Amino acid sequence: MNIEVVLSPSLYDGRATKQHHITVAVDILRATSAICAAFSAGVDEIVPLDSLEPLAQYSKLGYTLAAERNGEKVQGATCGNSPTEYLTMKLDGQRLAYSTTNGTVSILRAAGSDRLFVGAFSNLSALAGTIAADPSHDALVVLCSGWKGDPSLEDTLFAGALIDILGRRGVDTTLVNDAAFMARELWNNAAADPYGYCRNATHVHRLQKLGYDRDIRWAFVADTCPLVPFYDNGKLRINV
Repeated sequence: MNIEVVLSPSLYDGRATKQHHITVAVDILRATSAICAAFSAGVDEIVPLDSLEPLAQYSKLGYTLAAERNGEKVQGATCGNSPTEYLTMKLDGQRLAYSTTNGTVSILRAAGSDRLFVGAFSNLSALAGTIAADPSHDALVVLCSGWKGDPSLEDTLFAGALIDILGRRGVDTTLVNDAAFMARELWNNAAADPYGYCRNATHVHRLQKLGYDRDIRWAFVADTCPLVPFYDNGKLRINV
């Protein structure tokens, strides 16, 4: 499998891998971690949005509003993008209209992929198993959300973790760009303590100042939500 890592949504259109590929969109802090947590809490579907304007219309359709900007819940939304908050909520059967600063932008940027999955440390093993079991695709793009166009350490680290686990599961991997090599090297250095390795990351500091240290620590723990959200016709689901 050829693996390309794209460090920011702003770089996605210039990727080398153009056709017939799987994309994994990742925003460890915190959108994709929160998506996995929301499905674990019983959510039925999530509509990712890259702006706030459609939220009012989705509210009229009975959707629960979930929105974040610059790390904080948007006024009027029931949920933000705190994974630990989702895990305390009763959301069985609910539908979310979900907009975040970075993560939903990445998901929608990659909407034309053959298959589009949501990745986080919380679903790392389940995601790797799904990718490894798909013989119909020989190319993977890991799209890191970063922060407002800049790369982020935590998302790049996740890309390296995914490369590592796919290799350990017997997938014959070929890294096709320097970002993929960088991600793998970062993971080799950080695997023993991902949270500790990222303690000086800018978004870690940003969220700590907002009081979200619990979310940060949770987001670096592997396999707490063993499910694989996928994008289909404008919605994220976990069941085919």
